[in-house]
Amino acid sequence: MRHGSSAVRLMAFLVGVAATASAQQQPKPQDLPDAPVAKQESAQKRQNRVQTTIEVLERRSIFFPDIATSAGPLSVKQKFELFADQSIAPSRLLSSAVGAGIGQAQNSLAGYGQGMAGYGKRFGTSMATAASTNFFGTFVISSALHRDPRYFVTLHGGFGHRVGYALSRIVVARTDEGKDAANWAGMLGPLLAESLANSYLPVKEQTAGRTFQRYGIRIGLYTASNALREYWPTIFRSLRISKITPAPKSNPQPTTPGAAAP
Repeated sequence: MRHGSSAVRLMAFLVGVAATASAQQQPKPQDLPDAPVAKQESAQKRQNRVQTTIEVLERRSIFFPDIATSAGPLSVKQKFELFADQSIAPSRLLSSAVGAGIGQAQNSLAGYGQGMAGYGKRFGTSMATAASTNFFGTFVISSALHRDPRYFVTLHGGFGHRVGYALSRIVVARTDEGKDAANWAGMLGPLLAESLANSYLPVKEQTAGRTFQRYGIRIGLYTASNALREYWPTIFRSLRISKITPAPKSNPQPTTPGAAAP
């Protein structure tokens, strides 16, 4: 009996030791790394931010009506309507108003004089030239060459990538088939508009040198405005003012690559 009792105690002791060793080899729940969970939460947050931006893009922008809200091509009629919308958009009115004020302060287009009359002429000239640019670029050339004149926001990449993309849209356009091609509408539209402007600008402005100078300035301004277009949905999301945009249409979600004529 004594030997049997000792054997039982020894067996119990060995079982206890084995159980203890097994427990020490298994990781405790609190010792498990939490990095995968953090990564999943971070990825979910990024996905939510992108989804919010897409939801903003599904609503047509009043300020920049040429920001694409669908991947499908525009018809000739839709390109004409876009030209009309661009010509009276708040961004166009604000740009012309500020530009006319700066021009008057610098006394550019001196033949227009000063005062409210001079300001009105400068403002009207800016609006007319921009409308001509949109007519030639957004409607005529884009329709003839089957280009999509809208701006397609990238929705990804860092600051340098997105700004570089915005600058490239001056020379690269999206075709109606969704491929990249030369942006003849964006490059020739402003040149034709500035040439037409010689019919109503002061005589001193009606030279080839002054025409190309104005053309270069306009290309620079449109390049800068493309950078603003690239971040416009982000600005809307950050300011929480997307609710003021019109209701979304039944269009598919936008794709990331693309281009727009100024």
